[in-house]
Amino acid sequence: MTSTQQNPTGVAPHGVAQLPADLDSGLRRLKLATIRASAAEVLLTAKAQRWSPEEVLRTLVEAEIAARDAANTARRLKAAAFPVLKTLDTFDVAASSIARATFDHLATLEWVRTQSNLALIGPPGTGKSHTLIGLGVAAVHAGYRVGYFTTADLVDSRYRGLADNTVGKVIDTLLRNDLLICDEIAFAPLDDTGTQLLFRFVAAAYERRSLAVASHWAFDQWGRFLPEHTTAASILDRLLHHAAIVITSGESFRIRESQLGQSRR
Repeated sequence: MTSTQQNPTGVAPHGVAQLPADLDSGLRRLKLATIRASAAEVLLTAKAQRWSPEEVLRTLVEAEIAARDAANTARRLKAAAFPVLKTLDTFDVAASSIARATFDHLATLEWVRTQSNLALIGPPGTGKSHTLIGLGVAAVHAGYRVGYFTTADLVDSRYRGLADNTVGKVIDTLLRNDLLICDEIAFAPLDDTGTQLLFRFVAAAYERRSLAVASHWAFDQWGRFLPEHTTAASILDRLLHHAAIVITSGESFRIRESQLGQSRR
């Protein structure tokens, strides 16, 4: 007698719905974990409510797809290496200097689809990093591969690449992402080697991947932290060719929140 014949209802003696052993084994081999976990209950519900075969199949397939999408999103979020998770929903657009129309356009991610760039320029604490991370998280949920790093992280990795002659491989690895977010440009001055490494990265990504950057230095002042003016001009030429430029201003959100907290205390 087969397992199906032994348990035709699909319900174990203790009342928990179970699949026949052969179906359970087959779903395990096919790595259909969600269908394997839910099929017995779905089949019982389908029998009780007289679902059509198409309804049963659709329910199981949709559950498997949803589970895999969620797992893939979680993997992409981890690979993005965001320092914190911030979303666009939690950004106070009304209190920022970013126009609502501009913010909404960026949130469509159309610029990522067309491999265009984004540059956020303004004083510290005016929402640049929150916006970058929020856009990056939104891109992950939209199915894009995203990489986040600061300029210091980028240059440090390039220096390590120089030591073992793997700079090209490191850049190729970064370019596997659809969106590259480089925060805190010019947080600290770069030397000649760091500037050349930054140029190699921007040039490699040019018109191939979307770059989103943030800096508190206006573009005409980039020569203050990039020692070679010619290289600075070359970086900006490629970075801004297909780019949305957003200028932020105003008082620091962090200082404002700190003062508000002190006043409440």
